[in-house]
Amino acid sequence: MTGRIVKALSGFYYVAAENGAVIPCRGRGRLRHQRVTPLVGDRVDITVTEGDAGVVDTVHHRKNQFQRPAVANIDQMVIVCSGAAPVTDPFLIDRMAAMAEWKGCEPLIVFNKCDLDRADELAALYRRAGFPTLQVSAETGEGVDTLAAAIAEKVSAFTGNSGVGKSSILNALQPGFGLEVGEVSEKLGRGRHTTRHVELFSVAGGLVADTPGFSSFDVERMDAIPKEELAGAFREFAPYLDSCRFQGCAHVKEQGCAVRKAVEGGEIAPSRHKSYIRLYEQAKAIPDWKLTKNR
Repeated sequence: MTGRIVKALSGFYYVAAENGAVIPCRGRGRLRHQRVTPLVGDRVDITVTEGDAGVVDTVHHRKNQFQRPAVANIDQMVIVCSGAAPVTDPFLIDRMAAMAEWKGCEPLIVFNKCDLDRADELAALYRRAGFPTLQVSAETGEGVDTLAAAIAEKVSAFTGNSGVGKSSILNALQPGFGLEVGEVSEKLGRGRHTTRHVELFSVAGGLVADTPGFSSFDVERMDAIPKEELAGAFREFAPYLDSCRFQGCAHVKEQGCAVRKAVEGGEIAPSRHKSYIRLYEQAKAIPDWKLTKNR
């Protein structure tokens, strides 16, 4: 039987099977020998044993994986922002969008609280950069149907700085979602006395990863992007990367850099290039042994 792991807790993997049942499973011993640890989001083959339980036999190929939090096969990173208090720093958006790009999942930028401030200028900047960008209001319902269509039939992770309204958006997408998650959190004792817990919940026809690691812009705990791969995580840089005068151009201050020329010509937003430089300098400071490339 084939299914998807929707929760991992206390050594059990809860697999949503194709018949709709959720089956608690242990991992086969051979997975440990193969150094394969099943993750929430994995597509797996299982064998059902006695008592409606089962074992995970095989983990299918992953299109991406995150180490912190431990989750796999994310289709879309929903980056929730706000032009009203608290105003989101564009660098934080760029940082998370770059991580999503590097991991092979689509960034979807959502400006909430558009009933208070539409953030039109910033939203236009990201649309010009090639990102799907929505302006919504969890308070009035504006744009919620469009967002629901964007997450349908996908596995999404919501992230954003505290106060931008992630929970409000999820409740607007699926009334009762907050209550459901709250009940689960209380039952599991999530908080200071528990380990980190990752789970996929059904929301608006899709699956949403509920995990502390995606609850804020705390990407210091996530995998670092090697500086050599960072430019590829800025999608609007792509047309210029092969046109620099020198091979191995860092696109920071080099002469003959096509990316810098595009910034000067208004084809790339200066704020995006500044974010790139800031991330590049951070990446330079990370020892090679700390860099991981698990996707």
